[in-house]
Amino acid sequence: MGIALAVAPVVLVTLLIGVRGVAAMRTTSDFLVASRRISPLVNSAAVSGEYLSAASFLGVAGLVVKDGIGALWYPVGFTAGYIAMLVLVAAPMRRSGALTVPDFAEARLNSPALRRLTAVVVLVIGTIYVVPQFRTAGLVLTAVGGTPYWVGVVLAGAAVSVTLALGGMRAATYVQAFQFVLKLLLFLVPAIWLVLQAGAVNRTDALNPVEFTHFARETPVRFEVDVTMEIREPTTVRRNGVPETLPPGEFTAHSQDEVVFGAGAAVPAVRGGAPLGGAGWQRPLLDLGDEGHPLLGTWAVLIATMLGTMGLPHVLMRFHTSPDGRAARRTAAITVALLGVFYLFPGVYGVLGRVLVPGLYLSGATDTVVVALPYQVDRGWAGGLFTALLTAGAFAAFLATSLGLLLVMSGAIAHDLVPGGLRRLRIAVFGVAAIMVLLALRSAELDAGVLVTWGFTVAASTFCPLLVLGIWWPRLTAAGGIAGVLTGLVASSGSILFALAGPELHGWVAILVQQPAPWSVPLAFGVMALVSLRGRPPTWSTAAMLRLHLDEPRSSGPRDRSSTVRRLARLLSR
Repeated sequence: MGIALAVAPVVLVTLLIGVRGVAAMRTTSDFLVASRRISPLVNSAAVSGEYLSAASFLGVAGLVVKDGIGALWYPVGFTAGYIAMLVLVAAPMRRSGALTVPDFAEARLNSPALRRLTAVVVLVIGTIYVVPQFRTAGLVLTAVGGTPYWVGVVLAGAAVSVTLALGGMRAATYVQAFQFVLKLLLFLVPAIWLVLQAGAVNRTDALNPVEFTHFARETPVRFEVDVTMEIREPTTVRRNGVPETLPPGEFTAHSQDEVVFGAGAAVPAVRGGAPLGGAGWQRPLLDLGDEGHPLLGTWAVLIATMLGTMGLPHVLMRFHTSPDGRAARRTAAITVALLGVFYLFPGVYGVLGRVLVPGLYLSGATDTVVVALPYQVDRGWAGGLFTALLTAGAFAAFLATSLGLLLVMSGAIAHDLVPGGLRRLRIAVFGVAAIMVLLALRSAELDAGVLVTWGFTVAASTFCPLLVLGIWWPRLTAAGGIAGVLTGLVASSGSILFALAGPELHGWVAILVQQPAPWSVPLAFGVMALVSLRGRPPTWSTAAMLRLHLDEPRSSGPRDRSSTVRRLARLLSR
């Protein structure tokens, strides 16, 4: 009941803001970019709320428990990406007058084919990114409220689709700004309370980790997904209430199994995870999959997250809501500061989680460590209260990010692939949401952090080269843009699919297949440049570049020029 009371206000406020947005929405521009009237402060709060997804609110702390201190490189990459966006992309994207990334592609290169291709890329990135939001909503409500997995998934999908269909970008903006403030407070205050409440011994253990080899007390572990572990010595457990002795070797716990390890029992090793608290866990580098190449793994994640941020379509669309290029640049600058404050705290939850809820390391449910911690330090009303507050903050993270993702995906369908009016956009919102819910229902076993990083990888391999070269290199051609985007899409998506369905790999090859950004991004840049050099840029390319880099007159105000993007491309081609 307490969890329902915590989540219900978040959902209700989201829907109420959506209802208020109906009166202000009359055109496609209103729906997609809120008529470009959002101030830098509100916009930066909305960008931060949209960007701080399940991977940030829950996933980073879970990755610290699972992979160690090196997981803190994820928020470094997330935040550094906005610095690159501030310098290279924010203001020119707004000056383009586009509504969407495909809009920008056609305005810059006058290529309907490139517009359709980039719309497909938007759908690919959105799918990879939005599924873990709905998935984690289901897992969190299951972990803290005991509801079936599908309840959280369907609730998140319904709240997001109704809000967007009613209020569009204007509703999404104010929902995301409100939810950023909510998430920051509901992340910061419980973190301080946990540090104070955990006690001196636990704080010392968190700051001075040692390898977790034996259970200090009887520990029940409930498995939500199938997990394969390596038993190091004969271990007596109770499995679903039945005593048994596990022999050395591989042991698979199935979904919904409950295994109780006795005090003093040896801790099994988890395949693909660093030994909890061991030397590898303490190392400030990311040894992905425990493959023995931590520096390569760290660089792979940094390249994907930093360059991928510049190519995330739901983040890029945010800058189109600014009145002008100066406001877009200020939005990016304020966003860096807001993200920097938030990312001070995931590490606190991660190191305390290693000490207080080590069972999550075995069950594979490390994504729920944030909401599992309060009950471990206080079994009374305070623990229940902070669990409810963190659950509300987590649900706000799912909703805020999903709003932006569903908006760009519906825009890709109903504005770029099959252009239509407001009615078609609203229908697209419900259709996309339904498909994402169905996919999320089948994705409980996938790692949210890995999925989100893959979304960054595809964005870094496709839109990052297109935007950087399209904004800063006048010799880019339509053929080069198409070839580069297609190469990046095939390379990154193909590598990810091979990692999911192909044979098991080891060593540095496994890292470069699982996280292909170190080679897929340079490949896309190279192909885009080489194909463009073999052609001839159009005569109007200089005029198109000037439009991106010259400041707008201050008197221009928030006047919307996006409806003339196609007309501009035709005029420039003369």
